[in-house]
Amino acid sequence: MTVTVSAASRAAEILSRPVALNGLTVPNRIVMAPMTRMFSPGGVPGEDVRSYYARRAAAGVGLIVTEGTYVGHESAGQSDRVPRFDGEEQLAGWAKVAEDVHAAGGTIVPQLWHIGMVRQQGDAPYADAPAVGPSGIRVDGTENAGKAMTRRDLDDVIGAFAEAAAAAERIGFDGVELHGAHGYLLDQFLWERTNRRSDAYGGDPVARTKFAAEIVAAVREAVSPEFPVIFRYSQWKQEAYDARLAETPEELEAILAPLAAAGVDAFHASTRRYWVPEFDGSELNLAGWTKKLTGRPTITVGSVGLDGDFIRAFAGEGAAVGSIDNLLDRLERDEFDLVAVGRALLQDPEWAAKILADRFEELTPYDAAAVKTLS
Repeated sequence: MTVTVSAASRAAEILSRPVALNGLTVPNRIVMAPMTRMFSPGGVPGEDVRSYYARRAAAGVGLIVTEGTYVGHESAGQSDRVPRFDGEEQLAGWAKVAEDVHAAGGTIVPQLWHIGMVRQQGDAPYADAPAVGPSGIRVDGTENAGKAMTRRDLDDVIGAFAEAAAAAERIGFDGVELHGAHGYLLDQFLWERTNRRSDAYGGDPVARTKFAAEIVAAVREAVSPEFPVIFRYSQWKQEAYDARLAETPEELEAILAPLAAAGVDAFHASTRRYWVPEFDGSELNLAGWTKKLTGRPTITVGSVGLDGDFIRAFAGEGAAVGSIDNLLDRLERDEFDLVAVGRALLQDPEWAAKILADRFEELTPYDAAAVKTLS
């Protein structure tokens, strides 16, 4: 990567600016993106997980969004090595993570997660629990693959998210992020291909947003008014990279407006490549459109710091260090407010420190082997 002196000095100046998310002041614009690591046996984050997050906070990451953590619902997850955000031992482990991140100078929010129809019956930690979703349909279109949620199921999941958010505030976290992206439960309600309900939770985009909005409202009620609630969403799904919730800005606004009204303080707009325009006729990416339509602060993400698509990197192809000149241009014109970094920060715990200190030449290219460690 070739970086000019002017670009390097611009990076330090632009990325060092603080930003407010409701009652939280994030010290700079760099966010650690949530990345599932599976290093928490029994769903309990241990000393290695604490050190993993604290190292990145100490190196200058302004806001850490943890890996996805299962809320307290039996069908929420599919692995006993993914952390959970309920249970005495699990929450005690997370309290220590938050304490260590704060001691290192960072801020941190847990990502609260329910995978819905991605689950297979027989998966840990609750082998007998069924996969649940809006209509029992998987993202790949497989029908009758699980249970269509009843009113009681909806209430149970809404309660689980609210309880997890309240626990996050109680044990010292700085906010919460709700995982509404990538084909998991909340996203399954938002997407017409997986939501074929004929009740108030299905139909047009506003109706399909009802369940997620009710979760947001319940979370908002369960925490202090100044406690930030972030909502992560995407057009693409894990098994449908060309999927779209909205084909036009108007359709996107119909989805986002109820969420903002319910109490979302910031949106985390997940894309595969942050530099790709979201709709014809505008250079704005998904985070840019989200900010324009809602007025809320936004986080952009998608192959930041990589020379190419993160999907190739995820598949083990690796990726060279990529330029961030375009990213800085967009931040300068306030297209979005924060920048989430995934694979580049996974590879190099010092990524933020090197960027903020103009040490671009020291950045380490991504190697897929990094996924196997908590370096």
